[in-house]
Amino acid sequence: MITLLQVATDTVHQLTDTANVAKQAVTAAPQELHFFDLLMKGGWVMLPLAFLAFAGLVIFVERYLTIRKSSKTESNLMLQIKQYIHEGRLENAIALCRNTNSPLGRMLEKGLKRIGRPIKDIEAAIENVGKLEVSKLEKNISVLGIIAGIAPMLGFVGTIVGVITIFHDVSVKGAIEIGTISGGLYTKMITSATGLIVGIIAYVLYHILNAMVERIILRMETDALEFIDLLEEPGK
Repeated sequence: MITLLQVATDTVHQLTDTANVAKQAVTAAPQELHFFDLLMKGGWVMLPLAFLAFAGLVIFVERYLTIRKSSKTESNLMLQIKQYIHEGRLENAIALCRNTNSPLGRMLEKGLKRIGRPIKDIEAAIENVGKLEVSKLEKNISVLGIIAGIAPMLGFVGTIVGVITIFHDVSVKGAIEIGTISGGLYTKMITSATGLIVGIIAYVLYHILNAMVERIILRMETDALEFIDLLEEPGK
């Protein structure tokens, strides 16, 4: 009987020790950091950063679709215009350019309407329309560049304000607590990381759109030169 009691007592002690170890392990285990909760700890600076991220995304999508639509290949446009001009069907060439509804079409349409005037006047008209079309394509792209510059600085401001707050609390308490400093500091560094991420993404998107516009400009300049050469052919 005594042996059974001792065994039962030892078993209870073992179970108690096991429970205590498990409890300590749970207590010592680090808390999981969820992405959304981590962002929320960044403070008020996260609101303007979120606005910049949203605005940059909207601008990129809108500009990308617009530029992509304007950059559709029009390989047969110049060929058809050449044919119409050689046949003397100027009105058909103008109607063709108008129906294409593209920067290149509008630029060539202006040149076709100036046929009969000096070549310099035609070149000036085409150049002016080209500049106007390029400015339309580049609309709001510069805003992405501004976001790329502002977002990291805004993130750093949030971190600096958080550090100032931490050291103010330390001065009020009159004691340095490692837990308070490290815990508060890592949450304030969230704003810097977020600002850098938003800035880098906006910087990449800015250059993607610029590259697309530059390709369109190159094609417009090439076709404009070909059009001027076409008009000068009869005089050669």
